[in-house]
Amino acid sequence: MAKSSLLHLQFFAVLFFIFFSIFPPCMSLIVEKQALLQFKSHLKDPLNSLDSWKESNSPCGFLGITCDSLSGKVIEISLDNKSLSGQIHPSISVLESLKILSLASNLISGKLPSEIGNCSNLRVLNMTGNQMVGTIPDLSGLKNLKVLDLSANYFTGNFPSWVGNLTGLVLLGLGVNEFSEGEIPEKLGNLKNLTWLYLGSSHLRGEIPESIYEMRALETLDLSRNKISGELSSSISKLESLHKIELFSNNLTGQIPAQLANLTRLREIDISKNQMWGRLPEEIGNMKNLVVFQLYENNFSGEIPPGFGDMEHLVGFSVYRNIFTGIIPGNLGRFSPLESIDISENQFSGPFPKFLCEKRKLTFLLALENNFLGEFPESYAACKSLERFRVSSNQLSGEIPEGLWALPHVKIIDLAYNDFNGTVSAEIVFSTSLSQLVLMKNRFSGKLPSEIGKLVNLEKLDLSNNNFSGEIPTGIGALKQLSSLHLEFNSLTGEIPAELGHCARLVDLNLAWNSLSGNIPQSVSLMSSLNSFNVSQNKLTGSIPQSLVKMKLSSIDFSENQFSGNVPSDLLIIGGDKAFIGNKGLCVDQNSKSVTNSELNICSQNHGQKKVLANKFVLLVIFASIFVVVLAVLLLVNCGSFKHSGADVEINSQDQKEVDLKWKIASFHQVDIDADEICNLDEDNLIGSGGTGKVYRVELRKSGSKVAVKQLWKGDGVKILAAEMEILGKIRHRNILKLYACLLKGGSNFLVFEYMPNGNLFQALHRQKKCGMPELDWNQRYKIALGAAKGIAYLHHDCSPPIIHRDIKSSNILLDEDYEAKIADFGVAKIAEKSPKESTYSCFAGTHGYIAPELAYTLEVTEKSDVYSFGIVLLELVTGREPIEEEYGDGKDIVYWVLTHLDDRESVLSILDDKILSESTLVDIIKVLKVAINCTTKLPSCRPTMREVVKMLTDAEPGTFQSADCDFDKDRKAFL
Repeated sequence: MAKSSLLHLQFFAVLFFIFFSIFPPCMSLIVEKQALLQFKSHLKDPLNSLDSWKESNSPCGFLGITCDSLSGKVIEISLDNKSLSGQIHPSISVLESLKILSLASNLISGKLPSEIGNCSNLRVLNMTGNQMVGTIPDLSGLKNLKVLDLSANYFTGNFPSWVGNLTGLVLLGLGVNEFSEGEIPEKLGNLKNLTWLYLGSSHLRGEIPESIYEMRALETLDLSRNKISGELSSSISKLESLHKIELFSNNLTGQIPAQLANLTRLREIDISKNQMWGRLPEEIGNMKNLVVFQLYENNFSGEIPPGFGDMEHLVGFSVYRNIFTGIIPGNLGRFSPLESIDISENQFSGPFPKFLCEKRKLTFLLALENNFLGEFPESYAACKSLERFRVSSNQLSGEIPEGLWALPHVKIIDLAYNDFNGTVSAEIVFSTSLSQLVLMKNRFSGKLPSEIGKLVNLEKLDLSNNNFSGEIPTGIGALKQLSSLHLEFNSLTGEIPAELGHCARLVDLNLAWNSLSGNIPQSVSLMSSLNSFNVSQNKLTGSIPQSLVKMKLSSIDFSENQFSGNVPSDLLIIGGDKAFIGNKGLCVDQNSKSVTNSELNICSQNHGQKKVLANKFVLLVIFASIFVVVLAVLLLVNCGSFKHSGADVEINSQDQKEVDLKWKIASFHQVDIDADEICNLDEDNLIGSGGTGKVYRVELRKSGSKVAVKQLWKGDGVKILAAEMEILGKIRHRNILKLYACLLKGGSNFLVFEYMPNGNLFQALHRQKKCGMPELDWNQRYKIALGAAKGIAYLHHDCSPPIIHRDIKSSNILLDEDYEAKIADFGVAKIAEKSPKESTYSCFAGTHGYIAPELAYTLEVTEKSDVYSFGIVLLELVTGREPIEEEYGDGKDIVYWVLTHLDDRESVLSILDDKILSESTLVDIIKVLKVAINCTTKLPSCRPTMREVVKMLTDAEPGTFQSADCDFDKDRKAFL
């Protein structure tokens, strides 16, 4: 029986073999079709790109599939940029004739199947620009592979040194991944046929191996954004085919080897943001094929080789932030189609070069902070291609050529800190794209042209410290995008135009030190975004409008005018006496005087009472002086429980009596701080605790107002205190938390802030009303998002130098009684653009879930890191989720989760917070979601600036406003 069964099996085996010998192509197509359909079943296809992938169709008719003309087998899968997500199924490993697998620029996640190694005929494997994770499997068996591009993913583990065995490779891209830190494998030198090597942002360290310089066929070498150290070897001259070198953002030292000039085919070189030094070899000027030359942010010195003036192909030249000196080569740009030049922050001198725009293609002309002198060349009047024109902080003089005011594409004209004179031409009306006009600290004169009012894209207008005269053009009121207007220190006359009230986005308005007259127009109160208002040192009259109180201004100055009447108490608290001195007619009511300790006169009820009130004022001063003395004595007694060291405390070893206790108080706002109240903190009033200290709510007995007091932890307390004082002590913005005062004594450090009754955004997002509805409806969330964005934009764009927060998160966005957002916690913030000689900010900062991905491979924090963190906050607002949740998956965050739910309308709706979602809010929420996705783009260069974020959020303003009641939206479920 067993023998009979064996004969049957042998018979069927032979029959099976004969069948497949007769019908191999047909069965092969069936197998490959099933493999492709299984591959499709594991992908999400929101654009229906794979609609043709059906059982009824031949696989050779599937979109993106190419078959061999003879055998009919699948040889290519190309589905680049189809918005596909999901995972790659191992079924494609049965496609034994597959030569090309390209799924670039999608949202594919999961691991790369090791079974791909069975596709022995594979020539091209391109998975760049996806979200793949895990270690890269060993594919060294793919001996026919010519192209391997796995860049811009999330692969981890050690750098795959086995790629050195793929000696047939022509293109290799492994950059922008999350590999463990390690050195460049020597084995890469085996890739003698390689023409393109992209290892940027791969966590590489150590020196460049000499074996790399043996890759004679190499045309592009990109090792940027790593931690590569050592000097650039003269052996680089062996790479005779090299067209492009990208070594920026590393730790390279030493000088540029003269042998680099032997690379006659070299077109692009970027060794910026390293620690290299010395003079540029003269031979570099002989590299006639150079198109892009960038070595900014190093320590190079000496003069630019004169040969650069003879180059004929140079398009980009950027050497800012070095120590170059001398005169720029006179012919630079004369024979080359220059499009961008940045020579800022060096020590160049002599006349300004004439020919940079000779070919009429120059878009960026940046020459800030040098020593150029003399008149600006007339030749630039015809440079209509300019988009950014910045020559501030030089010694340039004379009049600006007429044509330079009329640049149709220019966005920034920055001539500040020079010695220019003459007038602003009416031709400026043709600069229709202008967003910033900065002329401060020059000797410009004459009337301001009314044509300024037609520059509808203008965001910043700074004409301060000049000799302008005449009236402020009323047309400025038509500038709806204007956020900063500085006209101080001029000779302007007339009244403040009421039309300024139409500038709804104006944040900063400074008209000080002019000869303006008349009243402050009531329309000023219409500027809902106004944060700082300065009209000091003018001839203004009338009363200070009570309507200014509701604007929540952070900085005001009405001093040295001819104002009269009552000073609104809320404005007195904001500005203190110094904001109102020099106005003999101004006075305060009795209550305001007692709360603020104002030295201003008390408003009299009638003329006969003035003398009596004056006498009472003298008595009040005497009693106040006595009170201060008594308070000081009480302070010494009540704060005796604190332990102190150093000069502040002396301890008698016999009776342990503490003497000479003194508080050091630094005050930044007009608030009466009693150190006795601050040092006696009640744990029942604890409202928060974090990485830098505990926060308490304190009610000031004298004024009845509440403040928040942060008691800093010991150790780093002084460092944090210094950081917060340095930043918050000098900036004023309605969306940045006010620092009232700092108190120091011995080892105890306290910061006194304005109190935020609604806590922080993280708490509010997860609180509910009694009726079960969320505390924050969409209108409130949008308002918070826009306010927080304006605060961060102020730090990045309106502070000089810019300030990077480094720890933007929902718990650091506080909410006042009206749910106005306030950016808080500047303990780890940094001042951008500090001198390299000062301490560098290499310490890690940020909170898990909010940290930008580039900080995994560099500690260099930029404004774009804050943008990413703010994008996370926006995702919290639209989803109601936390940055890290178990549902996202192991090692995943809210960004990954959101990106994997953008396939179709249903998926998008599933990630939005259904507690606020309705038919009327959906479109507005989607707009903010798009902003969030832009902010959280993986590559920093692709993220918007915070100024752009504010614009996008402003454009996303809700169309309809709903009341924050507890009525459920009856149609919401039907809509979903």
